[in-house]
Amino acid sequence: MEYALVGGPDSGTTLRLDYRAFAYAGKFVVGAPGKAVLRTSDGSPAVPEWEPDEPLPPTVEASEFDDDVVAAISFSSDRTDPDCCRLRYVTVHVARRAEGLGPRLIDRTVARLAADGYDRVKIAVNNSFAYAALYKCGFAYTGENTGIAELVLERSAGEPAAGDDASGGRYRAGLRAFRDGDRDLDPAEREFIAARLGERGESGESGERKE
Repeated sequence: MEYALVGGPDSGTTLRLDYRAFAYAGKFVVGAPGKAVLRTSDGSPAVPEWEPDEPLPPTVEASEFDDDVVAAISFSSDRTDPDCCRLRYVTVHVARRAEGLGPRLIDRTVARLAADGYDRVKIAVNNSFAYAALYKCGFAYTGENTGIAELVLERSAGEPAAGDDASGGRYRAGLRAFRDGDRDLDPAEREFIAARLGERGESGESGERKE
């Protein structure tokens, strides 16, 4: 598996991802954001044994998809701050999730953005699972919310955020923001948040769980 920068911001480069395998697949056919991927080194299918749950419509050919991609990320410069880059969408093939591929892709992309001269990197997340994963990549909650129930996280492009960790105040503040926000949480996410805040969840268990 290799990391590859597909194209920088405004390069017009697009990716055609199978919408049955990747969340946000439609966002990667937009040419304005930059894009990077983890993909097979020889161009072979990323998950040859994967069987989709539904067939493609007659108007879509499977050969049109970039099927060597395992994970993809898009990014663009902040419109109001040229020294800051925003990560827009991160997606991992449905059959390769929970393998740490998203954080690996984010780490490599942040390093590339630092080399390209960006000072800071931001990302907005809309669920606590992504929030926890981004903390592992050195991001920290800014206290800023945007969009619909999205929390903004930030880190220096050159080094992880300082002065906080997965048990610190900013981390817990973000978890509480998800817990107390307007979005309806499913039971799994409520349990996830409760465990990390040391609170009793719906299962009746309490105490911190390890990441």
